Amino acid sequence: MEDLDGRVALLTGASGGIGQAIGRRLIAAGVRTVFAYGGRAAEAGQLVAESVAAGVPALALPGDMADPDAPRALLDTAAGELGPVDLLIANAGYAEPLGYAEVGLETWERTMAVNLRAPFLLAQAALPGMVERGFGRVLFMSSVAGFTGGIVGPHYAASKAGLHGLVHFLAPRVAADGVTVNAVAPALIEDTAMLPPGARPGALPVGRFGRPEEVADLCMAVLRNGYLTNQVLSVDGGAHPR
Repeated sequence: MEDLDGRVALLTGASGGIGQAIGRRLIAAGVRTVFAYGGRAAEAGQLVAESVAAGVPALALPGDMADPDAPRALLDTAAGELGPVDLLIANAGYAEPLGYAEVGLETWERTMAVNLRAPFLLAQAALPGMVERGFGRVLFMSSVAGFTGGIVGPHYAASKAGLHGLVHFLAPRVAADGVTVNAVAPALIEDTAMLPPGARPGALPVGRFGRPEEVADLCMAVLRNGYLTNQVLSVDGGAHPR
């Protein structure tokens, strides 16, 4: 298992429930992190304050993942301020619950831009440097909707299924260079904006919603493991065994 102390991470979606939980795990591991956020600067700033208090340099940066220029800009700023990114955690997501007949073109395009295009552009820009340095971790935040279709809508399910295709294409092409590419696919996690309205924990075998910290713990295990690659790991309370 890799010691991540002193590594540099870019974490998108750092102001959300899962993002904050991952951020605190990165701080505890001694990872110098750029906490990228969309609209909630205070939460990302709190992570920076906690990191600096722990003696770990950190930075909060705004970035609209629907902007195709944002991924490269975040990586460039991260490299200039903290060093080249070793750990890329593409956690930012967008979800607007809609039936298939209600999904308009604007919603479809924004969902794909944030959930699929931005992770690809981040990986496309980060992977060459990781390969050159002989170490790297790329972790996409997916959803069980990518396996099952889910309940948010076809736009969301399609964007998450697309991430799985990215994992399976990219991972074998960089594995021999010390770089892993994986995804984590949660379902029904409390204290997140992605928890669908009306969701009930009784539908899950474990009888409760998941916690952001449980997703973060799995993410850290994936980031530390150099032999685990080309996988999409679901965290869903046993609802969809595979």
